[in-house]
Amino acid sequence: MTRRTVITGIGVRAPGGSGTKEFWDLLSSGRTATRRITLFDPTRYRSQVAGECDFDAEAEGLTPREIRRMDRAAQLAVVCARDAMADSGIEPDALDPHRFGVSLGSAVGAATSLENEYLVLSDSGRKWLVDYDHLSPHMIDYLVPSAMPAEVAWTAGAEGPVTMVSDGCTSGLDAVGYARELILEGSADVMLTGASDTPVSPIVMACFDAIKATTPRTDAPERASRPFDRSRNGFVLAEGAAMFVLEEYEHARRRGAPIYAEITGYATRCNAYHMTGLKPDGREMAEAIRVALDESRQPGTAVDYINAHGSGTKQNDRHETAAFKRALGEHARSVPISSIKSMVGHSLGAIGSIEIAACALAIRHGVVPPTANLHEPDPECDLDYVPLTARERHLDTVLTVGSGFGGFQSAMVLRRLEGKAA
Repeated sequence: MTRRTVITGIGVRAPGGSGTKEFWDLLSSGRTATRRITLFDPTRYRSQVAGECDFDAEAEGLTPREIRRMDRAAQLAVVCARDAMADSGIEPDALDPHRFGVSLGSAVGAATSLENEYLVLSDSGRKWLVDYDHLSPHMIDYLVPSAMPAEVAWTAGAEGPVTMVSDGCTSGLDAVGYARELILEGSADVMLTGASDTPVSPIVMACFDAIKATTPRTDAPERASRPFDRSRNGFVLAEGAAMFVLEEYEHARRRGAPIYAEITGYATRCNAYHMTGLKPDGREMAEAIRVALDESRQPGTAVDYINAHGSGTKQNDRHETAAFKRALGEHARSVPISSIKSMVGHSLGAIGSIEIAACALAIRHGVVPPTANLHEPDPECDLDYVPLTARERHLDTVLTVGSGFGGFQSAMVLRRLEGKAA
């Protein structure tokens, strides 16, 4: 029997909302959630805007001990995992725990807590020799990335394959892709999968300032993220998380689970070229798209919507435009394409999963979310990037792509299951 994978539960925490419904309301209305940074004083920094989550861990049901133990990224992952489980209607006690796993993605892991602990140990950088007497007993949880998927596994009672995927800005796509592979090969029947990142911190902001990847636009934070616009000048750093219940299709069908979409294809490639640079022809992303579509057994002409990486940097948006043309030919000029980073910013390793959630919800609601702030399209980005306003459209096949430092390029295909959508 050929095994298949479907999404039966979604949990999202993103800028501009406190849950999946609020996230979709923001996207479908074309509103933006980027603002001047409030998590720390950004005055010293070149880029002073971000997509921040209004997240209250205690109000979300985490205990004081959990809040003390877990980094903010882990807290978001756990809360989203609980939401995804509840959304799917799955009962953990009814599952074989050894057939239930976790695959989590993150680019910078517990960077927020590591930075905070360094400030404590060094007396805010005044002491070269740090005082380890003040070391947090939870420091190992911040240092070891595997602590995050372990927290999710403990929350859900998953005793199957549990892993962390960390390959930069494609982590959220690749973690879900890996979870799918585990189901297809028969190693698991159910996976809790997704990604979480909370990089809005001084050290991460300083790193992107140094390479001028983030936007210096500070006068209007809500209009700072401008993918595919002639005036774009860098991305807006953000935080967030999205988690999914991913099930083998027959497993989901037997329990009458609601199904958002089937993941029918996935591929990842690397350009083996440069840590931050991209070749202008988009060949590696185009190859990932081609392989994902081949695995999905769909021609390029079947794609009804593309969720672009669309970071808002000069080179990414040109590279991506070239990749779509190379992969889809003339169909690239007729398919709607958009970047939700224009509304929620770029949450590094988490954004790939957040964009998968956007795709699944777009299929469910029959709506293509827009690219906000796209007032003057760059002539070099001459495809239909859905400026400003969402479009109603029946969607059967959706493509989502990601591009990351190190040359990583990933693509995933989601398909509607007629009569099965939630």
